[in-house]
Amino acid sequence: MSLLEVRELSVHFGSRTVVDRVSFSLDAGQKLALVGESASGKTVTALSTLRLLEDARLSGEILFDGKDVLKMQPKALHELRGRDIAVIFQEPMSALNPVMRVGAQIAEGPRIHLGYNRAKAAERALDLMRRVGIPDPERRFRSYPHEFSGGMRQRVMIAIALSCDPEIILCDEPTTALDVTIQDQILRLLAGLCRESGVSLVFVTHDLPVVAQVCQQVGVMYGGRLIETGPVRDVLHDPRHPYTLGLVRSAPDFDNVRESLVPIPGSPPSLISPPSGCRFHPRCPQALPVCGEMEPVLREHGAGHQVACHLYG
Repeated sequence: MSLLEVRELSVHFGSRTVVDRVSFSLDAGQKLALVGESASGKTVTALSTLRLLEDARLSGEILFDGKDVLKMQPKALHELRGRDIAVIFQEPMSALNPVMRVGAQIAEGPRIHLGYNRAKAAERALDLMRRVGIPDPERRFRSYPHEFSGGMRQRVMIAIALSCDPEIILCDEPTTALDVTIQDQILRLLAGLCRESGVSLVFVTHDLPVVAQVCQQVGVMYGGRLIETGPVRDVLHDPRHPYTLGLVRSAPDFDNVRESLVPIPGSPPSLISPPSGCRFHPRCPQALPVCGEMEPVLREHGAGHQVACHLYG
């Protein structure tokens, strides 16, 4: 049985459907990326696994260790968040409490979820600060978030996420605001810590090189739907869906420098009135007449490689 299994998840805000019947699974120790343009539904999908979205109406099933998160009572949901599934948010300056010392924020999870006393929780926080590479942790323990650089704040977020030894970490574009050198350091740190602890990852990003560096599996999202899934090497080196191919062609590749990048024409679909059939067909250079009439479903095209496209029907 998978550690996390999402079945036919739909997320609605009022009359707007922002995630439409998404299904995927995550095994213990596995690292899964959700990729796509802005407003593709990847962040909403990830945050829905912990029911972190206010005013959202969710349907389907989200099974963690066989238990449906959508049916959990508040007490069970509180124990799940941070203890079993942790989150690293995109912008640590807004995610961290600006008036609470950094060490206390790292120690908060062990005190609440693991029952540590103040001294033991502080010891745990200091150990995590050392593990994530924060220099002089004894002094920085009493610092506030604004006294840290962006990269160091993200290291604090990683320490908080690891503080209760969760089974899954949700990463919502955790390196977006960082320069490429710091981004590489954070990704290497995160990948190394996950290997050591065996924790599973759901990594939300629009950056394909990040996917190749960190993850084993990938799900490509467009217009709130999953359109291609499979092993990272298969999907990125042999993309089947025209949208995935467009993402690959529009991403810089420093190992194989091209004269110019190839942008995807047009704009993502409106979620208020999405196009019928395949939501990518208005932008697709290979669209068939059926693409505007019938929604394609995910079908197997190789070992574990699925694509939702009428070209492969």
